[in-house]
Amino acid sequence: MSRIERKVRSMVRSDAEMKSAIRTVLDSATDGEVQWVDVRDSITSGQWGRLIEKGILVDGESGFRLEEPNAIEAGLEEPSDDEEIEDSTWSKWDKGAAAVTLTMFAGYAWAPARDVVGNAVDVILAPVLSILPFYAVIMIIAVATGLYSTLLRVALMDMEKMGQYREQMEEVKERREAAKERGDDEALDEIQEEQMEMMGDQLGMFKEQFRPMVWIMFLTIPAFLWMYWVVGYRGGVAHHEVGSMVIPLAGAVDWTTAILGPIQVWIVWYFLCSMAFQQVIQKGLNIDMTPSSS
Repeated sequence: MSRIERKVRSMVRSDAEMKSAIRTVLDSATDGEVQWVDVRDSITSGQWGRLIEKGILVDGESGFRLEEPNAIEAGLEEPSDDEEIEDSTWSKWDKGAAAVTLTMFAGYAWAPARDVVGNAVDVILAPVLSILPFYAVIMIIAVATGLYSTLLRVALMDMEKMGQYREQMEEVKERREAAKERGDDEALDEIQEEQMEMMGDQLGMFKEQFRPMVWIMFLTIPAFLWMYWVVGYRGGVAHHEVGSMVIPLAGAVDWTTAILGPIQVWIVWYFLCSMAFQQVIQKGLNIDMTPSSS
């Protein structure tokens, strides 16, 4: 369903009289364009203004041009029972990545699992650590995680579908508030039933958001467990000599020093670097992670 079709359906649902107004504008258009003088005897100025505000009518050469007439026509048709947002489906690879990710979580509490992951990742990162200081290695890891996190969200999250979910919820919320202002209890009951039916859409939205997170964690947890393994977090044995780090106010501190409650220096440094580099990457690649909506 296109953006214009969704807008038309939303307008008709919120105001039944808009259907005849939009039909009048469609029938009065010549070569895809229409002027106010052509329809002012049939529709109100408020309806005309809403069509312009919502982008159904846009500037044309001699008047206003209909944006995607076919989509407008489709929006005026009665939706079929099966015309819903397609539910998100996970492939066997998505489910496999989720299972492996959950298994790797054991490494945070179980030393043997942490040793297996730490030694495996150490094959790649130990040569880097022998050349660069630990804080620089963490920065490299943060750049890598920020880059693939951004790319995975772009590749695996359908922003148009997310926009549909959000638009539906906002449209129902607006209708509910309008019904409250009118004191229309019957409409409120209908909207409440509709919200209950939309619980499936909310689950679909959650699945759409969580799918890229599975792959991000699948790649990030090994790197994070390696840092955990290297510094000997929670009294474990340190597997590399990583020295100390100088931070404001505290001076030179060990990487396992707690600086934010129980949170240690290496964790704080990683998350600061990760958040900063992720913003830089999104700006540099001109990526907008905000779901589009009408």
